Amino acid sequence: MRDPLSKKIVQIQPSGIRKFFDIVSEMKDAISLGVGEPDFDTPWHIREEGIYSLERGRTFYTSNAGLKELKEEISKYLERRFGLTYNPVGEIYVTVGGSEAIDNALRAMLDVGDEVIIPQPCYVSYEPCVILADAVPVIIELKEENEFKLTKAQLEAAITEKTKILVMPFPNNPTGAIMTKDDLADIAEVVIKHDLFVISDEIYSELTYGSNHVSIASFSGLRERTIVINGFSKSYAMTGWRLGYACGPKAIVDQMLKIHQYAIMCAPTTSQYAAIEALRNGDNDVENMRNAYDRRRKFLIKALHNMGLKCFEPFGAFYVFPCIKEFKMSSEEFAEALLNEEKLAVVPGTAFGNCGEGFLRISYAYSIEDLKNALERIERFIKRHRK
Repeated sequence: MRDPLSKKIVQIQPSGIRKFFDIVSEMKDAISLGVGEPDFDTPWHIREEGIYSLERGRTFYTSNAGLKELKEEISKYLERRFGLTYNPVGEIYVTVGGSEAIDNALRAMLDVGDEVIIPQPCYVSYEPCVILADAVPVIIELKEENEFKLTKAQLEAAITEKTKILVMPFPNNPTGAIMTKDDLADIAEVVIKHDLFVISDEIYSELTYGSNHVSIASFSGLRERTIVINGFSKSYAMTGWRLGYACGPKAIVDQMLKIHQYAIMCAPTTSQYAAIEALRNGDNDVENMRNAYDRRRKFLIKALHNMGLKCFEPFGAFYVFPCIKEFKMSSEEFAEALLNEEKLAVVPGTAFGNCGEGFLRISYAYSIEDLKNALERIERFIKRHRK
C-alpha cells in the first residue's frame, strides 16, 4: 500500500507544550504551572448571555464573517482601547480562536517560497503554519539582554528579496516581553522601507503592566500593511468558547474569509452572543483580572530572584521565563527532572523555538496559594541541584 501521509505533515513536530501535561493529568498530587489558560471562570454575565442565546433557540449558523452586532462591537472596542479604526463590513471577521486567524492570514498571503520572519521564542503555531502554506520560516532569535524585544538591527539583518511577512508576537508568549511605542516605531520604519506586511498577534493586548498596549497597526503607513489578530480567550477568560477575530485591509480579509468559509463556515454562534456581552460590559472584568495577574507577577518575580534564579521582569501576558543555564541541564532535562522529583510541571523553553534553550516558561495564571506551593517545590529542587 502506498504511503497515505503527506511528507510535509509528517516532518512537522507536535507541540512541545503538551508532552508534560499528558503526564501530569495522571500523576497524583502533581501541580502544573504550564498551561496558558486563565484560572478565572468566564464572568457570569458573559456566561449568562451564552445561556440566554441557547434558551432563545439561537443555534443557527451566523454569516461566515460573524454576527453583525459582534463585528460592530469589535470595531468600537479596538478604537476605544487602541485607537484602531476598522469597518465592521469587510475589514473584520470572527474566527475560531486567534489560531485560526493566524493560519488564514498566512495561507491567504503567501506563495511558494515566500519568506516569513518569526521572532522566537514565540507561540508554537507560527512556524508550522508558515510551512503548511508552502513558505519559508526565517527565525530571529530574541535575546534576554534585549528583554526579548525585536530590534531594528535584527530585523534588517533577516530581510531578503524573498521576505514578505513579519510576524509580531507581542505581548509575547512565552517570555512576557512587550514592545513599547518607541520600540515599534523602529520596526515600522523597516517594514515600510522594505515593503513588508505584518501579522500582529495581539491576543495578550489587555494583559500589560505599567503601560498600555500599542498596536503596530496604529503607526502611519502600517494599517494597510497589517493584519491584527485578537480574541477573547485571555482577556475575558473565554478559552473554551473558541473565539477570535482578524482585522485588516479588505483586499486581504476577503481572501482570508474565503479560507474560513470553506474550512470552518462560521465561529460558534453561542460564543458570538457571549462575546457581544463581553465587549459591551466586560471592561471591569478585564481590569480586575489584569490587577490579579499583576500581583501574581510581582510575587513570582520576587520569589524567583530570592532563590537566585535569573529572570528578567516581564510586562505582558501571564508568563515568566527564568534562566536555568547554571544547572548544566537542557531545558527539557530540567523540566523532566522537576516533574519526576517534585511533581511540578513547567514548559521547557525549547517548546517555543531552539533559542529557548536554557529557559523555562512558568505561567502565573494560577492562585497565589498554588504559586506558593509550586515555588516551594522549585526551591527544594534547585537547592539539590545547585553546585
